[in-house]
Amino acid sequence: MATPISADRFVAALRAEGVRVVERSKWRTHNRNHKGPWGPMNGVMIHHTVTSGTANTVNICERGYDGLPGPLCHGVIAKDGTVHLVGYGRANHAGRGDGDVLSAVIAERTLPSANEADTDGNTHFYGFECENLGDGRDPWPAAQLDTIERAAAALCRAHGWSAASVIGHREWQPGKIDPEGFTMGWLRDRVAARLKSKPTAGDSTGSSGSTYVVKSGDTLSGIGKRFGVSWERIAQANKITAPYVIKPGQLLTIPVKTSGGTYAPPPFPDGLAPGRSSPSAKGLQQALKDTGWLDPSVPLSDTYGPQTQQAVAGFNRKHNLFSTGRPTDPAIGRRGWDLLHQLAYGP
Repeated sequence: MATPISADRFVAALRAEGVRVVERSKWRTHNRNHKGPWGPMNGVMIHHTVTSGTANTVNICERGYDGLPGPLCHGVIAKDGTVHLVGYGRANHAGRGDGDVLSAVIAERTLPSANEADTDGNTHFYGFECENLGDGRDPWPAAQLDTIERAAAALCRAHGWSAASVIGHREWQPGKIDPEGFTMGWLRDRVAARLKSKPTAGDSTGSSGSTYVVKSGDTLSGIGKRFGVSWERIAQANKITAPYVIKPGQLLTIPVKTSGGTYAPPPFPDGLAPGRSSPSAKGLQQALKDTGWLDPSVPLSDTYGPQTQQAVAGFNRKHNLFSTGRPTDPAIGRRGWDLLHQLAYGP
């Protein structure tokens, strides 16, 4: 339970957590405070908008519509991960929900099922509307999910709350389904992990691709073909290991499709191996990173160092590419180079 933080602290907390913020004109004083109390604050509520187009979505959330005047939230989280601030104070976002759920949020314990609408949620929750059609098919880009996590964590950090103070509209009000496309348990786990470390200043990159909800009959290889990304990269991005099982309803991060060819291949048939380092090593290292064989933190270098050798040896072993006949072969030959780049960047 807490007094609402000031608008200046609100935007500062978001930026300190690495959120890109757009401040709409007069957002600090745009509210519904004349209709009821705002505060004490008890948590953060996440919604989806059932709209498309960022400009359209922001305008609706700022102005509202017939029968429900704006603001309809405090911030709109767009597909690209930008938060557009549209109001501050009481907003028409939560509506009436279950008082037992509010008690659980205050106590930071497991939420009961919402089966009543006896408590004014606009008094007690910060609200973020997230641009999405809410049909279970409209994708949630990784940049947007990253910002949802950061924005929720920013307010939890500002108030000293745990991730248990972050809830979805569907957990608050009977009959609501938002947000659709990811689970709140999954989001709370991400917020909890973020709160274990200091806030990371600087914008989220938005370069990590998009997301996909697994449907019945889907396979990693089929999803990879749909997005033009190797299934190995999808498995690596989602920490999926052998036997590479995915389940309907599972939310997958789809890595961004990158373009190869920046670096020329090494001379063949000798290929590239320790003792024959060249600028081609950078192209090899980048492809190894893009397929999950080399840690992204390893800097690109002309030097064919131990980490590159270890990654190549693992790649060769998996694909039976032993040009020297040894299962720990650290050299990349023509077949290995071509296969690696095909997996990373497509045919």
